[in-house]
Amino acid sequence: MTGATDDRRSTDDHGHDIIDPLYVGIVTVSSSRAGDEDPDDPGGDTVRDCFEAAGHEVRERLLVRDDYSAIRTAVRGLVARRDIDVVCTTGGTGVTADDVSPEAVSSLFERELPGFGELFRSLSWDEVGTRAMASRATAGIAVETPVFCLPGSQSACETACEELIVPETPHLAGLATRHRTDGTDQSLVEYGIED
Repeated sequence: MTGATDDRRSTDDHGHDIIDPLYVGIVTVSSSRAGDEDPDDPGGDTVRDCFEAAGHEVRERLLVRDDYSAIRTAVRGLVARRDIDVVCTTGGTGVTADDVSPEAVSSLFERELPGFGELFRSLSWDEVGTRAMASRATAGIAVETPVFCLPGSQSACETACEELIVPETPHLAGLATRHRTDGTDQSLVEYGIED
């Protein structure tokens, strides 16, 4: 079965499946910015800049309020699209009552990537010390799409993207969709996205 990524699918120098360039979706979570006509979005801008600097293409940017259903709906819509290879959310990963991004997004995961959060907090330790423990940044695979939940700060987004996400996601996206090349592609119905 041929897919939308066939012309971008290859292998790296080690024979690992990759998709390059990646098509990216970004969801900024911020109740204070959600009502603005032209909101300032340093975290989302940083994610965009990091991917674009590596030759990838941002296909969609969304802004939603700190609300479980709004976040889940936005991410669910993006992972259902075949023209999106990776999704990053920014904001809502702390410990206040309205920080619900990890819960909203992880409810969509078929497989978690616990190493991302562990590595991100380890890198954050060098920048913010013990405050790194308050970050609930997480990642997983939802509908064959790597999804990363990042804090909203520009510095945190830069660290996560430059050190972890941008270097590794072409391979993660390649692995998550490798079955499409052997004719075992799953429909979105099987994921409960369409009926």
